[in-house]
Amino acid sequence: MKAQVVKGSKQEIAETVVRIDGEVREAIVFVEEPSDQTSAPSGEDIFAEMEPFMVKVGGADYSREAIYAWTDGE
Repeated sequence: MKAQVVKGSKQEIAETVVRIDGEVREAIVFVEEPSDQTSAPSGEDIFAEMEPFMVKVGGADYSREAIYAWTDGE
């Protein structure tokens, strides 16, 4: 079994999913919530609820800070 990532508009994704052989077991849908703020509050991790499902490989630091921080020689 393999996972397939489908991107596009809602209509394009629906059309693509219909053409995929196999079964759909799970979908992640991002829904904008009405808010008075124009952006997420600083420090809020919008992916925190997905943490239990994330893969962690020993020794590697894939945190946002580690990815975007300059290292020596850069």
